[in-house]
Amino acid sequence: MSPIPTPPADWRETADRVVTRAQRWDRWIPAFLLDSPVSRLGYLWGTAIGWIWGGLWSTGRVERRGGLWIFRGMPPWTYGRGGVCVGGCFLTGSGRIPASLIAHEAVHKRQWQRYGALMPVLYLLAGRNALTNRFEIEAGLEDGRYVPRGA
Repeated sequence: MSPIPTPPADWRETADRVVTRAQRWDRWIPAFLLDSPVSRLGYLWGTAIGWIWGGLWSTGRVERRGGLWIFRGMPPWTYGRGGVCVGGCFLTGSGRIPASLIAHEAVHKRQWQRYGALMPVLYLLAGRNALTNRFEIEAGLEDGRYVPRGA
């Protein structure tokens, strides 16, 4: 894994603005799509996709930690950065997985439960820059190793 980059000095203020703006946008999503039987189906769909993808490519142990199914030993091209949460599955390589990263990924699992099948679309719309992606900010940039602890 590459070293954690030094974030800009105002990253916390930017993150707060991003989350506030995203919460305002959430009001436009119909209530029956959030934390509902509909979103639960989307979460289960995502978990099934995670199980299929992890089952195809994982060469390591599959374990249960922090409420997540963790598929280890995935080839680097099968997931982004240090790993990816798909539904209730965390797909990652062979490196050490600290408790803080499990906590970060557990927030993503909860986001999947809230947004269901909207989650991948909303995540893509939030952008690839973790410092301005509301889902990464909400999951904890330090726990996700996007910024150094205490930065």
